[in-house]
Amino acid sequence: MEASRRDFLKLASVGGAAAAILGFDLQPAYAQLRALKIARANETRSTCPYCSVSCGVIIYTIGDRAKNVTPQVVHVEGDPDHPINRGTLCPKGASLEQDILNQRRIVKPQVRRPAGTAWEDISWDQAIAEIAEKVKKTRDDTFIETDAAGHRVNRCESIAFTGGCTDTNEFNYLVVKSMRALGVVHLENQART
Repeated sequence: MEASRRDFLKLASVGGAAAAILGFDLQPAYAQLRALKIARANETRSTCPYCSVSCGVIIYTIGDRAKNVTPQVVHVEGDPDHPINRGTLCPKGASLEQDILNQRRIVKPQVRRPAGTAWEDISWDQAIAEIAEKVKKTRDDTFIETDAAGHRVNRCESIAFTGGCTDTNEFNYLVVKSMRALGVVHLENQART
């Protein structure tokens, strides 16, 4: 017998109505499924990286935290104890697990050299060293000690810094102090709704 889409919908409607009339409740089954999924998992509290709301999330991983064991993310949900979102997540936050487990996710620094056409992987130490070298060279080449009127300004207008929504207040405080020490005047933060 060939079942059409219409037959499937009729059967599903009849089955749903029968379950409702007989009082069959699926909530305990869903609760049991969730409990089994994260029973052995470790909880890690984090912050959703998408917008400036900074909702709290709980990331569940399986792995015994041994030295050579890579933990596997099995579930991500809103943190019910977090004062901002109280366990709720928007659609982007709810899809966070898919971003963590994405095979195309970049997990190491990459650089595309001038006139190059491909990205090359580099180490974290090399990336930090190259960034520091470029910041120092740019600041040294473009630092302005006095303006056109002869007033001392000590600024560097060729470097800018943009902060993110998941940065803590402490991190932002240190970044602003560091950038001001370099003479950077273009500071911005995307953490606004």
